[in-house]
Amino acid sequence: MAILTTKTLGALFGILGNAVAVGVFLSPGPTFYRIYKRKSSEGYKSLPYSVALFSAMMLLYYGSLKPNGILLITINSFGCFIELLYLTIFVVYSLKETKRSTLKLLILFNMGGISLVLLLTGLLTKGTKRIEAVGWINAVINICVFAAPLSVMRQVIKTRSVEFMPITLTLALNLNAIMWFFYGFFTNDYYIAGPNILGFLLGMAQTILYIIYKYCIGKVEQDPTDQKPTKDSNLSSVDNVIKDKQQIDLQIV
Repeated sequence: MAILTTKTLGALFGILGNAVAVGVFLSPGPTFYRIYKRKSSEGYKSLPYSVALFSAMMLLYYGSLKPNGILLITINSFGCFIELLYLTIFVVYSLKETKRSTLKLLILFNMGGISLVLLLTGLLTKGTKRIEAVGWINAVINICVFAAPLSVMRQVIKTRSVEFMPITLTLALNLNAIMWFFYGFFTNDYYIAGPNILGFLLGMAQTILYIIYKYCIGKVEQDPTDQKPTKDSNLSSVDNVIKDKQQIDLQIV
């Protein structure tokens, strides 16, 4: 019976990570289909998808530098494509002012940011030093991205409601973090493994918070005599869900 080597395990978790990450990348699909059908970007913001695109671009660059980085290249090539598609739909169906600000964001943040990283790492580093530099940059970016849902947790505690936390996506992101942690662990890539420890811990915290407010506090506080929410409060709730779900959508690898 063949013994699984660390290289084989790394490849296995990388493939599983690709499969899970594809699902996470596609999760905003219904949102953009709705934008397409309604011919309006509604209350959505382009920043989360611009950040997701930048993260995928940086990981694609890192994967191209890293030996045997093909599994990072495949998933982040797909990520770049799908995020560009989302942003294209957003720009086409947004108002003129929003369209202008989104294009500025893409030019200054995405194109300008990646160009600056390419220039500085190309001029100041080479070989393994370049891989390390880009790895550290990616680790910092991923830590910032994983920290984004903290505002969602704060909103849940503040409102004592889990309507702001899509649990299915949260569980998928937990699984995604596990897959990429083990990929990084078995390939000795701690620039990938490290941030995903934080991602998993925050994901577990969100899951526990969901259980507490959904099945414990929520049931205790439920009052059948409560008045039905007004139309205005419903609209406010929808706006908050849109904003907070977008912050969760950021986390991929």
